[in-house]
Amino acid sequence: MGGATTVFRTDPEAFLQPAANLTVERRSRFLLGEANFEVDWVPAPSSQRDREGLGPLFHATSCLACHVGNGRGAPVVGSALAPAPLLIRLSVPGQDSHGGPLPEPTYGDQFQPRALAGLPSEGQVQVTYEPLPGVPLTGAGPVTLQAPRYTLAALGYGPLAPGVRLSPRIAQPMVGLGLLAAIPEATLLAWADPEDGDGDGIRGHPNRVWSVKEGREVLGRFGWKAHQPDLEHQAAGALMGDLGLTSPLFPRSACTAAQTGCLAAVSGGEPEVDAENLATLSDYSHLIAVPARRGAEREDVRTGKAAFLRAGCAGCHRPSTLTGELPGFPELSHQRIWPYTDLLLHDLGEALADGRDDFRATGTEWRTPPLWGLGLTATVNGHTHLLHDGRARSVLEAILWHGGEATRSREAVQRMSPQERSALLTFLDSL
Repeated sequence: MGGATTVFRTDPEAFLQPAANLTVERRSRFLLGEANFEVDWVPAPSSQRDREGLGPLFHATSCLACHVGNGRGAPVVGSALAPAPLLIRLSVPGQDSHGGPLPEPTYGDQFQPRALAGLPSEGQVQVTYEPLPGVPLTGAGPVTLQAPRYTLAALGYGPLAPGVRLSPRIAQPMVGLGLLAAIPEATLLAWADPEDGDGDGIRGHPNRVWSVKEGREVLGRFGWKAHQPDLEHQAAGALMGDLGLTSPLFPRSACTAAQTGCLAAVSGGEPEVDAENLATLSDYSHLIAVPARRGAEREDVRTGKAAFLRAGCAGCHRPSTLTGELPGFPELSHQRIWPYTDLLLHDLGEALADGRDDFRATGTEWRTPPLWGLGLTATVNGHTHLLHDGRARSVLEAILWHGGEATRSREAVQRMSPQERSALLTFLDSL
């Protein structure tokens, strides 16, 4: 799946491995980043000077708290408070000075359910599910989907602004991110077809986002809406948004003017995560390996792959490509990889819409998620919940939620015989 970086693990640690082609020196760099990824941060002041600065408002105390086993975040099951791996993005109508979402004026761009002692948190996220009418399948009984409903309760800083937009997100798997970074921009642009010139109903297009590091608009390829330009930005954004930690890319606290106690809290340094530690987190994110496929030569897996192609799923989930030259990462350069994504934005219909624009991503558009590692989700994370908020309890449910540009593919799966549909799911489980 990941060329020479591929590892052959199928146990709960399958997503924790360094790229197989790392030198000893580079493996040491990976392990240093892993330590920073796993460490718990603490409030300032403390005796742990290199780990202080948590909060004042925050979502988790470590990167690992959301990316358990470097895998997929766990959603809410039943009616309960949201766990750490599920967060809520906030915005109000309009755009910021760089074309990105406009933060909610009191609560900012991410809802924070935790706070340091003596400060009120922003509140709690309550989730309930509503069963929907069954989706019919040829030769089988209908499948009942569940639609989540999100409520922000016990608000700590007053009411939300009128027209506020909420977008729930669960943590995505960490495997193969560096290989995705190494796909040439020209390849992604060649895949784009915003006007549907080939008439297949698929109108993928790239996001264009603001790079703080470069001070200009660049192509986005990471995050649920391809709203992050690179893995360094993604790491720095998570440090700020999830842990309340400043870094060279985001040196100022995310506290809003209404959060006076937050603004007055003691800092853990300027910045709290220095350039070297941020670099190790970026390197770690780049160098996490992709596990190999299982059972690729089995007849049912081959039959399922043929069904995948006939249904048109590869129109967005492009099976394979070549990486280019990624400076600083020779291990990731010039590899034949099989991520099953185009990293482009696609309209998936109103049923999956969050109504929240993110640069050039509209409220109905999502980046195509890679499928590599999909079949190991249950092994690594103990669940099979999928999509941006974990609402789908299985791969089949995830397919049946697809609309918009994916309507034809979803309907093709609905029309399949039970045997062909079973083979399709077996193929996806092999990835």
